[in-house]
Amino acid sequence: MNLKSRLVVLSFSTLLLGVPFLVGAATLSVGPTSGSFVAGSTFDVSVYLDTKDESINALQVFLGFPPDKLQIVSQSAGQSIVGVWTSQPKFNNQQGRVELQGGVPGGINVSNGLVFNVTFRVRQVGQAILKFLDGTRILSNDGLGTDVLKQTQNGVYDLTLPAPQGPIVASKTHSNESQWYANPNVILDWVSEFGGIEGYSYVLNDDPVTVPDNISEGVEIRVAYKNLSDDTYYFHIKSLRSGVWGGVTHFGINIDTSPPADFKIEVTPYARTVRKQPIVEFFTTDAMSGIDHYELKLIPLNLGERISKTVESITTERGNELIFFETQSPYILEPLELGKYDVIIRVYDKAGNYREVMKRIEITQTVFEFIGDEGIFIRSRLVIPWFWAWVIAGILIIGLFFGGKMVKEWHEKHHFKLMGKELPGHLRSQLEELKGYRKKYGKVLMILLVLGSLWLQISQVSAAVIAPPLVTNISRDISNEEIFYVGGKTDIPNGEVIIYFQNLESGETISETVASDRRGDWFYRHSGFLTVGNYLLWTQTRLGDETSPPSPQIQMTVNPTAIQFGASRLSYQSLYFILFIIVLIVVIGLLVYIIYHGVHGRKKYVRFMKEVKEAEESVRRGFAVLRRDIQAELAIVHKSKTQKVLGPEEKAKEEQMLKDLEWVEKYISKEVWDIEHTSPNS
Repeated sequence: MNLKSRLVVLSFSTLLLGVPFLVGAATLSVGPTSGSFVAGSTFDVSVYLDTKDESINALQVFLGFPPDKLQIVSQSAGQSIVGVWTSQPKFNNQQGRVELQGGVPGGINVSNGLVFNVTFRVRQVGQAILKFLDGTRILSNDGLGTDVLKQTQNGVYDLTLPAPQGPIVASKTHSNESQWYANPNVILDWVSEFGGIEGYSYVLNDDPVTVPDNISEGVEIRVAYKNLSDDTYYFHIKSLRSGVWGGVTHFGINIDTSPPADFKIEVTPYARTVRKQPIVEFFTTDAMSGIDHYELKLIPLNLGERISKTVESITTERGNELIFFETQSPYILEPLELGKYDVIIRVYDKAGNYREVMKRIEITQTVFEFIGDEGIFIRSRLVIPWFWAWVIAGILIIGLFFGGKMVKEWHEKHHFKLMGKELPGHLRSQLEELKGYRKKYGKVLMILLVLGSLWLQISQVSAAVIAPPLVTNISRDISNEEIFYVGGKTDIPNGEVIIYFQNLESGETISETVASDRRGDWFYRHSGFLTVGNYLLWTQTRLGDETSPPSPQIQMTVNPTAIQFGASRLSYQSLYFILFIIVLIVVIGLLVYIIYHGVHGRKKYVRFMKEVKEAEESVRRGFAVLRRDIQAELAIVHKSKTQKVLGPEEKAKEEQMLKDLEWVEKYISKEVWDIEHTSPNS
């Protein structure tokens, strides 16, 4: 039975019995499991199988390796325990993958059986992991294709540069060969252990083991490279002494000047929520050095003792300065009180570059969960802006108004008809026909509906940017009921940052001083609400008596609250909630109005139609009597025709009576149908 057949048996057995036969304890491992190898060299890795006293007869192995660091140069089955390869062993240096599939006729029980050998060449320095991938299986020799693989042992290898054989190289800017740096300017120094050096040959490239040419670059012992792009570089150097070139020294340089990729902050359940402890989730990547860690800062935008207590656990010993603290995703926030907060996530890569992303969250009361400054929130994700909300509300109110007007008129029409004993037009015309053989009846008209719209809009604010002290975060979209804050970085650890903000309407200028920490981070949160108006903000760094030039000015706007009575404020959210309640009351009132007139109008319509049918029955009886009288008159005329010749006047009378009789016979049955299908709106 081949491997594919055994896999089919395994799947069938699993479906038949409900559980897979994972009863074995076979182990796959690589050897060696660890080691240190220099760039450019090769090393052998073997795959071993321990069946743990279980007889096996088929296997399928998928082995993965980092293709940027390792490359397969040869493969060999050697003295493999595999007797039949169901498909030729495959390797792919682009994907970093080895595939083995074979069988052992009659089965085998081994403790350290060799499956396969592979030879790797080291392409780059770093760490390489050789691991068994999903889909790897060891099948028992039990006729059922039972997978007995229980454990795999991977390999971890350190890949380094060759030991120096030439001058000793050092760098003041990039001293650690395994560390990443955000500085694109590299300075390299070297020294030779021997005297009498006649020259040096060196080169900088991305190959870890290049040998420089035999052309001397001179006897200088320093070289500088400026504005190198993000990558891993290798500096190779050798010296010329007594006309003979010596060995080569290789020195690694890692440069990453780009911040991690941009990302979004996700809040569970929603950014606007009644839950006091929302969950913050975030994730990003870095193309070069990789992600080192994440930091979080929570900034309350409202004042109050309750809000202050919320952030006591994340303030520094220096007072009310909010700090970044290291965290991981997902992060459950501390219990928050009602209000708005800015959550700032700062992510660092291994070179020290960072990116900041801000997300505003709002802890709101249940009644305000679906109403905010931006519009009406549907499950806090879909937002209907207030402009369209008011348009829809206006259309609804106008539609209900005209609908109520129509229903009321319909109600009143049937009310007056019922009270005044007014009969439909066709019945009145029939009564007239009974009296004078006049015309029949008329018809009833319909009414059309007209719609309209309303308008309302909200404004926003924004600000940003950079200077001697770098401004990395600043409160956005604030009103005069939200706290202003600004923060960033400076090149002066434990220095002072002066923040200036000037109200362009009043000319008033406020300055505040904050200290930067040992990393150069600084942060300022205003102690109260700013007055409404447009502001200019700029910063300076001060160290002792020295002050940096002013930074570029940043424009910001503080919007007014909806209504303000002295110190009291009514927010847009509260105002919109009040207007929403008013609109809701109007809509409910119109619906009640329509239902009232609809129900009572229907009752009166039913009563009216009952009386109409009674009148119709009377009219039918009248027409029946009329038909009998016409037939009696015609009988007299026919009798006279047998006795004498009729004159012109008598002939005309006979013809008229025949027409009337024909009309009456048709009309009696037709009018019954018309009455029963009369519209309730008539």
